[in-house]
Amino acid sequence: MDLTNLKELLTEDDAVSPVIGVILMVAITVILAAVIASFVLGLGDQAQQATPQASFSFDYSESDSNLKITHDGGDSILSDELYVRGTAGGNSNTGVWHNLPSSSPGSGSDVTAGNSVTLGTGTDPVPADYDVRVVYETQEGDSSATLAQDTGPGA
Repeated sequence: MDLTNLKELLTEDDAVSPVIGVILMVAITVILAAVIASFVLGLGDQAQQATPQASFSFDYSESDSNLKITHDGGDSILSDELYVRGTAGGNSNTGVWHNLPSSSPGSGSDVTAGNSVTLGTGTDPVPADYDVRVVYETQEGDSSATLAQDTGPGA
């Protein structure tokens, strides 16, 4: 074995630079393909929950002292994630959205356009100075948003 050939072989680095270049180009290509695939397949959208877009109308009846809240349009929302919150006559009122015409809360059902709930029926009338909000809150409870708000004619 000739030591001069071994020394020359160890000091020669002609092939190192192209190999590193090819490895870097492959790595960049794989990373770009993963980013593009996540956008195309919509995987990035699943990481965050979007607040639903919906409109609600409020109809207060002074003669009956009740407030009817109606889902006018937009996204359908799981009834377990909708709450009616606010104050009425200085008292704090909290309620869960019902999917009417059912008399019991529509647990697990979707609230869609045309569904409504009436507050103040029976022995618990809604005074004219109410201030209520329709609130969306995820079942996990990690985020919430006010979808609609209304104040009474006496507020």
